[in-house]
Amino acid sequence: MKIIIKSLKLGDMLAYYLLEDESGTVGLVMLPEGVADGFTLEGNWAVDSLVQVKAVGDSYPVGFSNGHTMRNSQTTLDLKYQMQEVIKDGRKLSVITTLESTRLQAIHSLTYQEGTAYVSVSTRIINRTDQPVWLEMVSSYSLCGFSPIGTDERMEDYSLYRLRSKWSAEGKLERIPFCELQMEPSWQRYGVQSVRFGQVGSMPVRGFFPWMVVEDSRTGYCIGSQLYYPGSWQMELYTRDDRAALSGGIGDREFGHWMKCLEAGTCLEAPRAVLSVAMGDVDELSHRLTSAQKKGRQTAPAAEQDLPILFNEFCTTWGNPTQENLQQIVNAIKGRGFRYCVIDAGWYSMGSDDWNGDMGDWNINQDRFPGGFQNTVKAIREAGMIPGLWFEMECVGCNTEGFRKEQWQLTRDGIPIQTGLRRFWDMRNPQVVEYLSEKIIGTLKKYGFGYLKVDYNDNIGIGCDGAESLGEGLRQYVAGSQHFFQKIKAELPDIVIENCSSGGHRLEPSMQELTSMSSFSDAHECISIPIIAANVHRAILPEQSQIWAVLRAGDDESRLYYSMCNTLLGRMCLSGDIYDLNSVQWQIVEEGMAFYRKAAPVIKDGKSSRQGGNAGSYNKPVGWQALVREGLTEDLQQKTGQLLVVIHRFGSDSQMLEKEDRISVQLPRGDWKIADRYGRKQIQADTAGTVLKISGMKEMEAIALLLN
Repeated sequence: MKIIIKSLKLGDMLAYYLLEDESGTVGLVMLPEGVADGFTLEGNWAVDSLVQVKAVGDSYPVGFSNGHTMRNSQTTLDLKYQMQEVIKDGRKLSVITTLESTRLQAIHSLTYQEGTAYVSVSTRIINRTDQPVWLEMVSSYSLCGFSPIGTDERMEDYSLYRLRSKWSAEGKLERIPFCELQMEPSWQRYGVQSVRFGQVGSMPVRGFFPWMVVEDSRTGYCIGSQLYYPGSWQMELYTRDDRAALSGGIGDREFGHWMKCLEAGTCLEAPRAVLSVAMGDVDELSHRLTSAQKKGRQTAPAAEQDLPILFNEFCTTWGNPTQENLQQIVNAIKGRGFRYCVIDAGWYSMGSDDWNGDMGDWNINQDRFPGGFQNTVKAIREAGMIPGLWFEMECVGCNTEGFRKEQWQLTRDGIPIQTGLRRFWDMRNPQVVEYLSEKIIGTLKKYGFGYLKVDYNDNIGIGCDGAESLGEGLRQYVAGSQHFFQKIKAELPDIVIENCSSGGHRLEPSMQELTSMSSFSDAHECISIPIIAANVHRAILPEQSQIWAVLRAGDDESRLYYSMCNTLLGRMCLSGDIYDLNSVQWQIVEEGMAFYRKAAPVIKDGKSSRQGGNAGSYNKPVGWQALVREGLTEDLQQKTGQLLVVIHRFGSDSQMLEKEDRISVQLPRGDWKIADRYGRKQIQADTAGTVLKISGMKEMEAIALLLN
């Protein structure tokens, strides 16, 4: 029999802690307040544990699931409810639930801050015995009973959303109905179905973002989760009876090659997760999940508060920066409103013009920068900008002295892990930390750099030596990397750090917390930029999403507007033929920069929704998209009465006549009026209450509007 042991109202969310009195299993159900009247414990479903764990030697789960999932092993079934404590500390509410077996204690913590739209969850596993216990799976969170509205089995009403990702094509939204995933229970409610997905290695956004949303279309609500972890992770959708369960955490032994030995009396803290529920669609739920990342922005450097514009020279010099061409860039952009001027890869080149193979010794190329960086940094500072420098600090290239220091490198099977021209520093090694502190922190301090771009252009894969398992070695390695980020911030408290991993491979929340902004993608000049940039709004804050506009001397008016409008979907970063633009081109660019400054408050504090088709191909997109961002106050609680709308038209397919240029964008409630616009003057834009009507757009054009 299922009983409620605790129900809590958390803003407009409800949390129910359930107990299966015969088994002692405790589960957690979350619902939006808007469907509370339909909640029932009736129906053919059992409570599924809010902590999922598997210890070596215990029975694997039943239901033909061995090798398919590690959920509901004997380790999990042995955990029984012991106690629950609710702690109120000002505006903060914590619920601590303790489960125990003869060997393990599991402590599940849920935290809610008044005025927010999400909860944070963490799980700690403690070895209660005097002998080691080997773990091979542990969850960060587990929710059960989806959807507890009505008594019937309703899998046909449910869909799974995931954000697929690959290099330079990040964040593609995927929707799959539960029935297509065969989530319907078997006739005897015995066979298990599990959809387990994630990624393996040190690039947490390769394949998928650590993000999941499920939707009940009949009742109109969504529930979702986001993991805060930069290593191998997994999420699962699980059914055995008439309800579904959702869980996530470190990639387990089967998925992520992970095992961990818990010595007597020791504990393991699983990665943190954020959960939310909402009446509304996937964009509404995504906004609630990403709003949790605002907390990390409270410690952003002062220079970041107004979301300034930057220039990065990579698509200008393509890995060949010199003192001479940097001076030329500074002369071209001086006085135009840039705050950061960033020197990208290649400054350390050893003469091979191979910036991949030459990195790791981090000695300044004296032919490119005679005497070091002092003259270049001085020129940038005198032009009123903050100088920035690129490092790929966790990797070492094949042409360097560091490449021969194998005792400092990550190994697998005793052999250095090498991908192409790269090996990887062991960020757990104190000698490596000392060396990188001298080379990276020392260089930044010596020359007075105020901006650091950290790149990371490959993946260590399943893990490394030096721990109980390859996956545990990976967990310790990524923790060491994050500790070094913290060390940089401690020694250079005003430093602005950009998180880049071949563009978007590290767009996960724990890395976002450590850095000021992130490269949204490496799609520097691709026509798919606005599609990718809009997609990643669902996973990160646009105020931290750096979008590039690469400007070319041959760009016509439409292309310039298209490129500049791209940057209005996040943080504006310019590159390209900056010193070859003519006065007409510069006028379009500077108008875009001025518009961005006006839009920055909405970019910083707002709520996004996307309209238009799915574009299909990233390389040959068709149709149009509109990103509507509604301004909110800094605490995201009140509307400011301002909208930013960025519209892109792509190509035409066989169903769309080339002359078809009429676009209607649905706006939030209100009598909206256009306050400012940025785009080709021949494009018409008018409002009629809650509809924005656009006409006159050609293929591959864009326009942006601010409305009051």
